Amino acid sequence: MIPFNKASITDVEVKYVTDALLNGKSSGDGKYTKLVCDEFKKRFGIENILLTTSGTTALEMASILADLKPGDDVIVPSFTFSSTANSFMLRGANPVFCDIRKDTMNIDETKIEDLITPKTKAIYTVDYAGIPCDMDVINDIAKRHGLLVIEDAAQAVGSKYKGRYAGTLSPFGCYSFHETKNYVMGEGGGLVINDASYMDRAEIVREKGTNRRQVLNGMVDKYTWHDIGSSFLPSDILAAIMYGQMMRYDEIMEKRMTVWNRYAEELKDLEQSEKLVLPIVPEYVDHNAHMFNIILPTAQIRTDLVAKLKANDVYAYICYVPLHSAPLGIKLGYKPEQCPVTEDYGERVLRLPLYADMTSDDTSKVIELIHDILS
Repeated sequence: MIPFNKASITDVEVKYVTDALLNGKSSGDGKYTKLVCDEFKKRFGIENILLTTSGTTALEMASILADLKPGDDVIVPSFTFSSTANSFMLRGANPVFCDIRKDTMNIDETKIEDLITPKTKAIYTVDYAGIPCDMDVINDIAKRHGLLVIEDAAQAVGSKYKGRYAGTLSPFGCYSFHETKNYVMGEGGGLVINDASYMDRAEIVREKGTNRRQVLNGMVDKYTWHDIGSSFLPSDILAAIMYGQMMRYDEIMEKRMTVWNRYAEELKDLEQSEKLVLPIVPEYVDHNAHMFNIILPTAQIRTDLVAKLKANDVYAYICYVPLHSAPLGIKLGYKPEQCPVTEDYGERVLRLPLYADMTSDDTSKVIELIHDILS
């Protein structure tokens, strides 16, 4: 069987996890949490990153720090996972769904300003498939209208936009280290604080609303309740897995890129014969090979392809049901025709298997099956 995803775990991760288990400090903010944060600083120049229990909770923390309140509006793409919208809806804010671009399937920055009203407080961008949005344009819009931008970079660890790393392109960047991502800790994430003025409060929110981190840093002798918050910090055992992944960062990136590039090269003839559309990567982006998706001509062709691949033990994934036309979106009053590009692509996009330990034979099998089925 060839799954659509499989985490790459070796003796490296096992060694660090064993050490974390035996060193007597398995709760959050231990030795390996610090080592992971140090790696993000060395590799990406990120000064302030807080590990979280998931990409979802990183987004929830950002929503608290953004001071979103009931009745506020947030502009967000509909073509994303539910966590993006849930994070601010839990604060009482309302999603205002924006359609996506036809090339990158990211939020269409040309449609954002038409959605802004006096109730709009923030824009949540999503770096779909590891390809950052056109953040210079979006940040300019936000600056002119006094809005906060939160970058959902869950899929984009290591990707670059105009030479700058995804997750560093707005006041808050949110990473996911879920087992389906490039670099994993089972369940986990990270909140990047690019505006240092938020850092003190972020540490308190992450520690259940207390200043416990100041105690750990020797700044005060006892901790007390200062703010709302929750238990957003992960176990140091999970951080140990992530540290192993960071030690293998280049290896994992290279292996994923090899698979991605083979798909792009060896499916090119099917695009030329209009059997599918391949991913489009803007010239200002260096992507991280997170995902390889194809767009089929019709929903029925996608359904047939998924079924026939599965019959041959190859598992492809349809990606997202758009939020605006999902059951909750309909219940909230949204209509499919409000985001026509999103609705269309949501029915025709297919994510192919891609993971670091995918062998050359595995990749060949997927490519050959797609050729046979679509031809």
